[in-house]
Amino acid sequence: MHRVEQVMGFPVSLRIDGTEATDDMGPGVDPGVGSEAGDAVFAWLREVDERFSPFKAGSEVSRYGRGELPVSRLSADLVEILGLCERYRVATGGAFDARLPGRGFDPCAIVKGWSVQRAAERLAAAGVGRFCLNAGGDVVVGGGPWRVGIRHPEIADKVCAVLELTDGAVATSARYERGDHILDGRTGLAATGLLSVSVVAPTLTEADAVATAAFAMGTEGVAWAAGRPGCEVHAVDAGRSVVRTAGFPSIGFPSAEVRAA
Repeated sequence: MHRVEQVMGFPVSLRIDGTEATDDMGPGVDPGVGSEAGDAVFAWLREVDERFSPFKAGSEVSRYGRGELPVSRLSADLVEILGLCERYRVATGGAFDARLPGRGFDPCAIVKGWSVQRAAERLAAAGVGRFCLNAGGDVVVGGGPWRVGIRHPEIADKVCAVLELTDGAVATSARYERGDHILDGRTGLAATGLLSVSVVAPTLTEADAVATAAFAMGTEGVAWAAGRPGCEVHAVDAGRSVVRTAGFPSIGFPSAEVRAA
């Protein structure tokens, strides 16, 4: 089964393998179960968009940001998101910050990975063993191996690395889609030290947050991300040098020189 929808401002694609009796990719998934699981994934992501988008005036996030909701009245989900935002703010010395001056409270850098990881967990709970969930280029997979390409930061139709994942996630923060949209919270200026940074982690919650935080930190963020437990890193800096951790699960680096981080 392959399904694509536009949710939260970007395309989300879901592939579930093993829904046919002739499939040879391991234990099969009843087609009805796969369809219902897909429905649940996209319903959840639409719910997240309504509840946690800072661009929707009536969302819980917007109401909290305007001071209309005290902490005692927040949902457990938003309390969890606030905790994650604070964790990464402290860990990066303020480079990652969901409360930038002049921008209001914006937890999107946490919400995306967190919500897609929750969706993946719903698939697993429904008995879906082999799947690939791609949310605007950030990917969480189960039952691999799956091959995932990392887009070249300057050439749209090229990849700068290909990696292989069985169960886990990879997220990339870069400037190629939205320009200089990630700010260093310590200075309030656009982070420009890196062209892209990709992080592999056990969950997309962590992979996405660490990739964004590392990008905000600039070149120092590569070593910081590499030091996070369970994280492997591939980055291209503004000088076009490529660095990666030794454990990054790559099977090819077709367009860049590689040196160990």
